[in-house]
Amino acid sequence: MSTFPTTRLRRLRQTSSLRQLTKETRLHKEQLILPLFIKEGIDEPVPVPSMPGYHQLSLSCLKKEINDIKDLGIKNIILFGVPDSKDEWGSSSSREDGIVQKAIHEIKSLHPDLLVMADLCFCQYTDHGHCGITHQHKNGYDVDNDATLEILNKQAISLATAGADVVAPSGMIDGMVGYIRQTLDSVGFKHIPIMSYAVKYASALYGPFRQATEGSPLLGDRRTYQMDFSNGHEALREAALDIQEGADILMVKPGHTYLDIIYRIKQTSPYIPLAVYHTSGEYSMIKAAAERQWIDEKQTVLEVMTAFRRAGADIILTYYAKDIASWLEES
Repeated sequence: MSTFPTTRLRRLRQTSSLRQLTKETRLHKEQLILPLFIKEGIDEPVPVPSMPGYHQLSLSCLKKEINDIKDLGIKNIILFGVPDSKDEWGSSSSREDGIVQKAIHEIKSLHPDLLVMADLCFCQYTDHGHCGITHQHKNGYDVDNDATLEILNKQAISLATAGADVVAPSGMIDGMVGYIRQTLDSVGFKHIPIMSYAVKYASALYGPFRQATEGSPLLGDRRTYQMDFSNGHEALREAALDIQEGADILMVKPGHTYLDIIYRIKQTSPYIPLAVYHTSGEYSMIKAAAERQWIDEKQTVLEVMTAFRRAGADIILTYYAKDIASWLEES
């Protein structure tokens, strides 16, 4: 019989106080970013059928939403526009009176200290649903990389001029971070950070989002510019390139099925803030299972969010931000 005492790891699990004292990974509401869909041409919130509890918002109902967000202690939001006019070039994305530009003005007049991020992409602004200018070739349709960079610049300047605190290019266009950084710096916006969707996979988990933003591609798919979900090393290359080009924050999207990617990027680039997007599909799967009482919604969400933090994410974009803020207040 061994003379050494048996190791008793369970000693530190005996009470709630001990578990809180020795907790390795903590979740805070300050780490959350709440996505909002702002739709042109509506007067009341419009439910998104595939995202229970989520709505497209009108400008007229922004005041109540923003006040609710502030009351919950949420400090960060990201805006997605749903315009009432679309064309081949996504022209409405850079209009001075565009839907997101108007929303930024409205939000900043209500709560100037709320951090407002603006998504920088075209899928919901183009009549074809792709993230840039398209051209036809022998293999079908594709996005013209360099032509898209030019219109991304216009959108970035427009959103920064409207008062966005952070711009977030999400189209996975090669060179987008460097191009936007150079442009913003040259027109007086050196202080505006770029949160890059550095690692965005061509995922099946975006379906509800595309319904919410009315931005599904009408031709082909997005696999020529979004990443193949089979690839991991490529994610490290994408992240490294965006850091080199001047990204201030990196993002991995989706989140739940890419914890290994979050971990690997954090290990190789530990000094740059890393965000993760808990996507619409991930949100809706939890909602659907919870509605059928197959899982405990609160416990499942908190487990997933803590897994993001444990893997290395510093920032979490999630449609559950308001719920999480409320739950953390209760605990």
